[in-house]
Amino acid sequence: MVNAATASAEAVEAEFVALFADISLEQAEAALNLSEDLGFLKCQSNTYKLASPFCRFLATPEETQKAAVMRIVLEAYVPFTTFRSRLLATADSGSAARETKALLDLDASREDIKNTLLSLGTFSQALVTAVGGKYTISSDTLENDLQVLAQSCTDDVSAERRIREQLGDEAYDAVSLPETVRPLASALLYAASGDARSAVLNAGNAIESFLGSLAARKGVSLAGKNGINAKIDALVPLISLPRKLKNVGKYLGHVRNAADHGATDPDVTGTWTVRVSTGVEYVFVACSFIAAVSAWEKGKPPEI
Repeated sequence: MVNAATASAEAVEAEFVALFADISLEQAEAALNLSEDLGFLKCQSNTYKLASPFCRFLATPEETQKAAVMRIVLEAYVPFTTFRSRLLATADSGSAARETKALLDLDASREDIKNTLLSLGTFSQALVTAVGGKYTISSDTLENDLQVLAQSCTDDVSAERRIREQLGDEAYDAVSLPETVRPLASALLYAASGDARSAVLNAGNAIESFLGSLAARKGVSLAGKNGINAKIDALVPLISLPRKLKNVGKYLGHVRNAADHGATDPDVTGTWTVRVSTGVEYVFVACSFIAAVSAWEKGKPPEI
């Protein structure tokens, strides 16, 4: 639901989410509005920004973790808790939706309310399908979901620790934790799960954030410089970046483009497949690139 928005720590518009998630603008706006209602996002001037610390737990390949987050959030979502209460009383999802609409004076149709809340409930496993297409309340306790999140925190910490080791202390201290380190840690978890494409996209976002911060330190705007390659070209003269480091960065840019653009790449007739090994290697090359460029910026001897 909010995965497209969580791919960037910056405020984004609905058009970007539609493009990123490859859905219609109407679908993107509906998902963003629901995410705002749930407290995941905040909308200001038609742009959406992260509003909940739970968002970082959604950038994961682990479906049980996503379900646990949604279950916890739904416990504070009045439309859902009202619907669940009426479902328990009536044993009929249509009646529960009609009564929820009346009790909360909701604008959406009864069918939209029913379908949305059933979808959220079953995804989070707060509701389970019973015989005859009926739905019942899950008997699982909320403590089980909290245990899932506790374990995910441990996994995240381990991933961030490994990223710190790859970057080195100096580079780690110089980059943004939410915009560079955590996307790299998420990329590492995706790579470990075999989701190479998501690993590349998350690590690519981290590289773009790093380049944006570097440009800001140099007092230069990268407005209109879309993608890793364009940003590197703009930064090369500012810090006299050696050609070999530039080409490492271009590798990161081209692999990210292949993973991101899919069938729209004019150089091939099909969609690029991202090898599992490429997903793993990409994360570590990204860390090496950030560390090497950070060292070069500080005037240290070249390394690669």
